This record gives sequence, C-alpha cells and structure tokens, in this order.
Amino acid sequence: MDFITLDFETATPERDSPCEIGLTFVQKGQIVGTEAWLIKPKSYPYFNGMNISIHGIKPQDVKNSPAFDQVWQELRPMLQNQLVIAHNASFDMSVLRATLNTYRLPFPELQYACSVQFSKQVWQGLPQYDLKSLCNRHGIQFKHHRAAADSYACAELTLRALEHTNCRQVEDFPEKLKINFGKLYEGGYSASSVKKEPKKKKPFPY
Repeated sequence: MDFITLDFETATPERDSPCEIGLTFVQKGQIVGTEAWLIKPKSYPYFNGMNISIHGIKPQDVKNSPAFDQVWQELRPMLQNQLVIAHNASFDMSVLRATLNTYRLPFPELQYACSVQFSKQVWQGLPQYDLKSLCNRHGIQFKHHRAAADSYACAELTLRALEHTNCRQVEDFPEKLKINFGKLYEGGYSASSVKKEPKKKKPFPY
C-alpha cells in the first residue's frame, strides 16, 4: 500500500498562490518521511491577512524561497503516476491545477482520493469531518495549518481508515472506502467522488 498525502497553504484566496506544500510518503503501509517546501507565490510580497492568521506564514518567510515552477521540477517526479490523498482534495487539487495553469506547466499523470469523502463513508454519523476534529477523535497530534504537519496527519488518518476497513491494496479503495478516484492527466482532470450504492429494486406488486 503506497501513496503520498499532500497539503497546500496559500498566500491569498486565489488558488494559484501556494506559499507552502507538504508531502508525506507511505510505503507498504508505513509512513517513511515527510517533506515541506516554502514557495514564493506570484502575489509576493502581498499576503492576505486572513491567510496569514490561519497558517502563520508571512512574506519575509518566503523572501528567499523559489517560485512554484522551480519547486515543481523537484515535485513532479515524486507525484507522477502516484496515488495522492488530500483532506478536502477539491481544494488542494484545485490549487495544483490553477498554479500549473498559471505557470503554463502540463498536468502530471496521477490518481487521487479525498480523505474527507472516504472518512464520511468509513466513520458515518460524526458531527464534523474537518482534519482537526477527526485527528482529535483518533488521538493524532499535529500542528494544524502547516503543510508538513497536515500532510502527516492526513497520512495517519488514512492508515486508520485502511485498517478499519481491512483495505490492503490500492485496488480495494473504491470498494472498501466507497469512493471513486479522481485523476489528473495532461490536458485535463476528473474529480474524485463518493461511490453511489446501486438502488435496490422495489418488489413488483403482483
């Protein structure tokens, strides 16, 4: 069971303004490492105050950091042809797509899943499914809203979900976690989604 969990922090509400990315690497069902990169966003030196209040990253923190297109040279080989998981993947994948489009870079080939979507299937009926609430419930401690810590927490949470459902291989994800993979590919993407159960046929009234 190999996958990579991903988390972006952004400098502004604009999706193409990543200022940090974190990746956590899982191989054979074990977390083997976490890495993070600070990024100088296209909006530099402007950072939105609300965004700073969430993640604490300020313009001076990325003053000497590379722009996304430079960081991407290192990231693309890591993500190519991998399974990527993010908590609220619709956000993180839209940041990736928007930023690649801004820098006129082709999409990588990868499939992805959203841990919010499968958490709702695995642990039904919980009051909240945000990363902090789920991690508190499972005793996972982390510093919320920094990319390395959030990607690590997402990896831990995913491993809990896999254990809970006895999911042993990537091919089992759709059936065990009740989700459909999203995909990125050169020229486009398809979104991840919850797997719909087939409707039971009503008995024919004789």
